[in-house]
Amino acid sequence: MHPRRSAQEVLLCDLCETVPLQSHCEVCNINLCVNCVGKHISDSSKDHKVVPFLRRKATPNYPKCLKHADKHCELHCEECNIPVCSTCISSGKHKGHDISDILEKLSAKTKSLQKDLEELEKRIYPRYEEMASGVQTEKTELETNYEKLTTAADQQGELLHREITAIVNQRKSAITEMKTKHLDALKKNTEEITQKMAELKQIMSDLKSILKSNDVSLTSTYKSRNSEFRTLPPKVRVTVPSFSAPKINKDQLNEMFGSLPPLSINTEHGDTIKSAEAVSSPPVKPLLDEPRVTATIDTGYNKLYSVSCLSEDQVWTCGKNETMKLLNLQSKLLTSIKTKSGNRPRDIAVTRDGDLVYTDYDDNTINLIKNKQIQTVITLQGWRPGFVCCTADNDLLVTMVSDFTQSKVVRYSGSTEKQSIQFDDQGRPLYSSGGYIYKYLSENKNLDICVADYRARAVVVVNQSGKLRFRYTGHPSNTEQSFYPFGITTDSQSHILTADGNNHRIHILDQDGQFLRYIHCDLLGPWGLCVDIRDNLFVAELHTAKVKKIQYL
Repeated sequence: MHPRRSAQEVLLCDLCETVPLQSHCEVCNINLCVNCVGKHISDSSKDHKVVPFLRRKATPNYPKCLKHADKHCELHCEECNIPVCSTCISSGKHKGHDISDILEKLSAKTKSLQKDLEELEKRIYPRYEEMASGVQTEKTELETNYEKLTTAADQQGELLHREITAIVNQRKSAITEMKTKHLDALKKNTEEITQKMAELKQIMSDLKSILKSNDVSLTSTYKSRNSEFRTLPPKVRVTVPSFSAPKINKDQLNEMFGSLPPLSINTEHGDTIKSAEAVSSPPVKPLLDEPRVTATIDTGYNKLYSVSCLSEDQVWTCGKNETMKLLNLQSKLLTSIKTKSGNRPRDIAVTRDGDLVYTDYDDNTINLIKNKQIQTVITLQGWRPGFVCCTADNDLLVTMVSDFTQSKVVRYSGSTEKQSIQFDDQGRPLYSSGGYIYKYLSENKNLDICVADYRARAVVVVNQSGKLRFRYTGHPSNTEQSFYPFGITTDSQSHILTADGNNHRIHILDQDGQFLRYIHCDLLGPWGLCVDIRDNLFVAELHTAKVKKIQYL
């Protein structure tokens, strides 16, 4: 039973705890008897408000005092930072301390809690969500980047294998040539000795006949040749050369292959983990202030459409007839070959093996020329091939149209279709359709696929998986001259170069589509483009039918 209540539940005064209460101080939240009212209000530190007990206001949900179980804490000691009841105050333990109303303290604390909640909900938690999403994106990009690293290592391995195979074949060819020459020398020596032996046999046979005949005439006319044969014919001695093979320096071979930087996992604010670095980047080549023409090739065509580099000084070309020409920098015709169908080729590209690929728009085929033999590798159904390029993986990328209503880019490995790129994430066409089929294309060093979409008046760039990265529609400050891109190519610095034929110049962009500069070099109607292994630019001029070699890095 409550200590301050009798069996009849009589409520007692909070001060004297002996006399039944009659009044209540709303300021101090304390119950008083008649005798204690005067004593209570004599404390002038507060403006007490004493009312009859039955007319008191509802008592707030004050916490119970931990030291005085029958008391509620209506006050708060600022110095001790704890709620206290009136008995705690009267005990003298909090003498001299700043005491505040607990409801005021509660109100201030509630506002602080609300502020904390608002910050957690609107600022802190969303950042954690953003970080979690970012980590997931990072994981996805990490997978993609490491796939690219593996692909780069495979490609470098293939290059080294090809180079080593070429060297081995050169050495074997040299060995075969040496062997042939040695055998020829021995054969000639053998023939000389055999001839002498035949003469000796004949002489010995003649002498035996003379001796048997006892013919005076034969005996007297015989002339000895022994002195001639006493000197033996020269003997050819051949020495098989030794193969001098230095010890393979694994460190140099490892360095030649390419290297990876040390693993880098940098924990920054928010535990952000950086993705892996790319395999050793090519050396940086700055742009020249003044690009210059270093060679001009006269192709002899009426109109020239495409150029593709076989080497630093040899290029394949195609123009407005059925003949494709291989020319050197002196305009000398090295090889020419006509299309199988007799149609003009729409575009050409040199593969990583040095073979030539051409597209035949009119008979829907893609053809490979190897050792001057033409092989049709792909015949399309319902689509017509336009322009073609060869990728780092030796795949083919081909732009194609269907009845001028659809356009797409298709990746082939041999004759097998590996990928088709036609729509963006919202299902909208990436490339224009209609009467103009000019869509030259090139794969960038970062494996982006870059298409010069003439009708769309834009360079459309997607990543390796076919997701749109950006569209370049010309220099933003140039509003007077219309931009219609024709040829397109990329270099070792991941620059994108596209021919602005109507304005007689080349646009150079970085890999993210930011304009860097123009190349002019007195170009006249630049059309097809290609870059050799040393980043020299070859430009096919449509109407002059000339190819200009330009140094711009």
